[in-house]
Amino acid sequence: MSHGGPATVDARCSSASVPAHVAGPAAWPARRRPRGFTLVELMAVILLIAIAMTIVSVSFSKSLRAAKIRAASRDLVAALRYTRGQAIVKGKSQALVLDLDENSYTAPGKGAVKLPEGMNLRLTTAEIEQTGANSGGIRFFPDGSSTGGNIAVLQGQREWRINVAWLTGDIELNERGE
Repeated sequence: MSHGGPATVDARCSSASVPAHVAGPAAWPARRRPRGFTLVELMAVILLIAIAMTIVSVSFSKSLRAAKIRAASRDLVAALRYTRGQAIVKGKSQALVLDLDENSYTAPGKGAVKLPEGMNLRLTTAEIEQTGANSGGIRFFPDGSSTGGNIAVLQGQREWRINVAWLTGDIELNERGE
């Protein structure tokens, strides 16, 4: 061992005499490795994404339609409750009037409200409250009672039914169908 100067090592061994797994990647035999993806792989991924997006959009559109009909039905329930409240507060009967041809309804002192496109109304009410072949209403009295009946808000197979109790004037919303 020498103590003073730098140690030198004889590095004359060639890579041919060293096994490939010891020499490192530079000494490995030239092998072509694929880089990236093939066109078939890319097309398969794009197809899977398209299928997933279709499923999501169909589900979303069903949810959106359900939300629209639910909102329209709740607005109609609010108009019925408003009409009942007006009858009680003013001390005289008040009626919510429905026009089935126009798919609209009118609360006392308010403008007509038309349902969104694709929705229809169906009314079952007392004969005396029918104002035409396709129009009528539900009347509320100062004591809170009513002529009773039900209103259906329809869209395709989905139906939201609003029941109005004649004795108490209570208003109840129920969903039917899919």
